[in-house]
Amino acid sequence: MASHRRPKQPSRARVTVLTATAAAAVALTSQAAHADPKPTKDEVKAEVDKLYHEAEAATEKYNGAKEQQDKLKKQVDALQDKVARGQDELNTLRGELGSIATAQYRSGGIDPSVALFLASDPDSFLDQASALDQLTVKQTESLQKIQAKQRTLAQQRKEAQDKLGDLADVRKQLGENKKKYQGKLADAQRLLNSLTAAERAKIQEEEAAKDRASRATSERVELGNEAPASGRGAAALSAAATQLGKPYVSGGSGPNSYDCSGLTQWAFAQAGVGISRTTYTQQNDGTKIGRSELRPGDLVFFNGLSHVGFYAGNNQILHSPKPGTVVRYESMDYMGTFQFGVRI
Repeated sequence: MASHRRPKQPSRARVTVLTATAAAAVALTSQAAHADPKPTKDEVKAEVDKLYHEAEAATEKYNGAKEQQDKLKKQVDALQDKVARGQDELNTLRGELGSIATAQYRSGGIDPSVALFLASDPDSFLDQASALDQLTVKQTESLQKIQAKQRTLAQQRKEAQDKLGDLADVRKQLGENKKKYQGKLADAQRLLNSLTAAERAKIQEEEAAKDRASRATSERVELGNEAPASGRGAAALSAAATQLGKPYVSGGSGPNSYDCSGLTQWAFAQAGVGISRTTYTQQNDGTKIGRSELRPGDLVFFNGLSHVGFYAGNNQILHSPKPGTVVRYESMDYMGTFQFGVRI
């Protein structure tokens, strides 16, 4: 006779575990369904370009702090040299005063009235007394010189100390800006690394195509098509054109690599014109002009003054664009927000 046993009911604990597992599976499925999709290659590239622009802005601030540091260092060195020479002069004056005091002691040990009474030759004594008066006058002059030199030295020491304080502040700012632009570049690299090898290769090919187009453009852009801004502007643009293909490097100022303002400063130097180091200061090195007034050799500024290049004619600029690229020509239409031109 068959046994009819009642099926064993699952324990409450087992039911709880199964229920929790099922809920988790549903939640994960729901999250997967609503998760943000992986950014496309173009979206990553756009974000990378944005980070590069931010890194460039930090680079320009770094360059400005570096330039200020170099100037302050020269000023501090000059002041410290003055202080050292002034101390030597003070020591010499003190030595002279000591010699005068010794001579005065030797010749003035007896009361003048007594010496005159005892002198066998009063005229000779009077000559000695006159010399003693001259020593006193010279001693007074030496004391005055010493006091003046001490005041000057104190002022120079304070000025040197103040400059050293400024130098320390600038060095701190320098480090912060360097850390900032290095962080932006690292963020950009992490984004690029999130792409597949094929996507990264595609971006590299697009940049290479721009470089090839730039070299082709260099054969088309003729300064004769548009009158140059000036003889020196034309010379600076011509010098910059000799650097086509040189890599962009943050802080680079030639002749092997450049950032944007490093290229413009170097090129104008070849034309015999000294301009400042950063985009934020180069904007003040000449006369500001609008887009319709641009001529070859003018500087052109973009994206909140974080980028500068040369206007080359035919709506093209010659510049050092960003990390991973080289000095090249590029259409102004691809450059972002135009700020203004500057004619040096």
